[in-house]
Amino acid sequence: MRCAELQVTTHFSFLRGASSADELFQTAKELGIDAIGVMDRNSLAGILRVLEASRATGIRLVVGCRLDLQDGMSVLVYPTDRIAYSRLTA
Repeated sequence: MRCAELQVTTHFSFLRGASSADELFQTAKELGIDAIGVMDRNSLAGILRVLEASRATGIRLVVGCRLDLQDGMSVLVYPTDRIAYSRLTA
């Protein structure tokens, strides 16, 4: 059976995530997970390390971000092109 984890948080999400990108992707490989969606909080700060871990393990990366809004809601966003990345990081 194929599966993906689409809401993983790395240690770049201060006080929320505990594992490094290397640890997350290695564990995913050991568990047979095909893809990981990394959703750090309000940031793409760790994306370079996540990309490197994805390439090293062969696990597909789904880039995204968890945006915590002022009203208390959270939204998961998955940019699909350069324009979307620009809007997310502006």
